[in-house]
Amino acid sequence: MGVHIPQVEVLLKRSWAILLLTFGSLGTVSAAIHPVPLQFNVDTPQCLECHADKTKGKSVHSAMQMGCKTCHEIRVTRDTTRVKLTTPTVSSLCINCHGDKRAADIKGKVHPPAVRDCIKCHDPHASDNKNQLLKATAGENKDTNLCLTCHKTGTEIPKGGSRHAALDMGCDTCHVAHKSGEPGKREFDFHLTKDAPALCVDCHDPKDEAIAKAHQNQPITGSDCLTCHDPHQSSQPKLMAKFTHAPFAAGQCDTCHAPAKDGKVVLTQADAKSLCVTCHSDKAEQIEKAKVQHPGAAGDCTDCHNPHGGRSPGFPKPDAVNVCLGCHAEQAEQHKKKYLHQPVFVQGCSTCHEPHGNDNEHLLRVAGTNKLCLECHGPDRKPQELKNDHLVAIFDGKVKLPENYFAKTPTLLLKYNLGHPTVGHPVSDVVDPQDITKVKTPLNCLTCHQPHSSTQPDLLAKDQANNALFCASCHKDLSK
Repeated sequence: MGVHIPQVEVLLKRSWAILLLTFGSLGTVSAAIHPVPLQFNVDTPQCLECHADKTKGKSVHSAMQMGCKTCHEIRVTRDTTRVKLTTPTVSSLCINCHGDKRAADIKGKVHPPAVRDCIKCHDPHASDNKNQLLKATAGENKDTNLCLTCHKTGTEIPKGGSRHAALDMGCDTCHVAHKSGEPGKREFDFHLTKDAPALCVDCHDPKDEAIAKAHQNQPITGSDCLTCHDPHQSSQPKLMAKFTHAPFAAGQCDTCHAPAKDGKVVLTQADAKSLCVTCHSDKAEQIEKAKVQHPGAAGDCTDCHNPHGGRSPGFPKPDAVNVCLGCHAEQAEQHKKKYLHQPVFVQGCSTCHEPHGNDNEHLLRVAGTNKLCLECHGPDRKPQELKNDHLVAIFDGKVKLPENYFAKTPTLLLKYNLGHPTVGHPVSDVVDPQDITKVKTPLNCLTCHQPHSSTQPDLLAKDQANNALFCASCHKDLSK
């Protein structure tokens, strides 16, 4: 090489930009034409005559010391030189060295860009930011803060709302992007440096006089801060949780609390349940009169509910999913499977089940499996929009879900209970055409699908794959 013509160097830089755009947008490698001819055995010093900027920065990728051809391959055909990566995809190249980041081998939630898009966050050569990040993890907007490229956290605070000052310290103050672990544990699901309240008390001493006064001198040491507060932002003052118990939100603590005694909480009634039913007598009546009762509802209300607030309607604790899994061990095991049904393991079991008891089998919200499923998946679904709260409601307003819930929910184009998974295929009982009072083939959604999770896509029964063998379990002769 040995040439330093400005126009050529501009072409080289443009060529590299095209390579990055190609790799980043598609995740696959296409060989780009190099603007000047090269020998296939070109060495690193020759590359650096034009690409010296790839070795400069406060944080330089250690792979640079191994040489350019560790990651890049030169192909020369006649007069054309092409440069490509040594692997089919960018992520597979990175995994050659960073095997501990292979998403397929990680148990638990993986930060989405880390699944197959390493260079969405990292510069593969050098950067002025640690770990070769493209931008810093602190800043007011996406132009300066890498995390805000995808996340809007802390950028859209409504009037009268509040924002956590810790956001100005950088997202990595509380989060480790590549941290994963046991599914369902908040520390791992949200990639936290450690779980609350230990994380919170690093900055907020619960014995601080101002904090004690703000909590009306109630004993809060050891309490989970995130049951009442949002760690990022809130539409309310003091980072109050999205959903709050009315007396708590109004500051009427003495409705439920007497002054603390000997460092312990003192209620205005003899026990939590007696206190709750003074306002929620309808729930006590429902629990008592239900034909199908939920044993868990017979205990104290605070066994399942936080009395102050939470991230979901009804304030289930620790959250809308794990509130049930503490007792329901079988479902807790199902939570470990790869493919999870959104209403169960994202929104919570009470999407489909009535936790206080009712008259339906398995405490289902409605009688009949298909009627339950088609509330979300049916062609005639009509969720109620609660625009002011950024929610939608189903089952006559009894269940409230995030406003984008149905963006992730497929609609079945059924007509006369036919049309899934193929045109004309029934989804309900097939009756005898000679006697329509008789069921020829019993059929409902659970004939083919599992309601909670599966090791295979589509949640097919018995963790089976979606292929002809699955269909053959009913259709013995697929040639007909």
